Amino acid sequence: MSFSDRRCLIVDDSPPFCAAVCDMLQTAGMTVVATASTLATAVEAASAHEPDLILVDIDLGGESGFDVVEALHDLRLPTRPAIILVSTHDQDDFAEMIEESSAIGFLQKFGLSAELIAATVARRPPG
Repeated sequence: MSFSDRRCLIVDDSPPFCAAVCDMLQTAGMTVVATASTLATAVEAASAHEPDLILVDIDLGGESGFDVVEALHDLRLPTRPAIILVSTHDQDDFAEMIEESSAIGFLQKFGLSAELIAATVARRPPG
């Protein structure tokens, strides 16, 4: 599956960030199927749209992106999506939690690009 064939869900509580990432991904040829800002809406959107890729902000206001990742990982979707954590924080701030999570990687919001997302998905272990 090429990058442009992928369907993405963005989970972030910042509407301007969601809009910017949506524009960036759509320019790269990816379809953004939905955005969500809470664990409940993320699970609902993932169940309804079955995305191939999900970007999850670590800090969702009152909720933890790590909890969202695990809830999404545990969904019984026909194909398990690649889940990438994103944050304005440095990766070192959450290194152990990122390593222990079901996410396939972490990217900083500053400098986030379709190319970095594609490279992270390409490094995803099979299965």
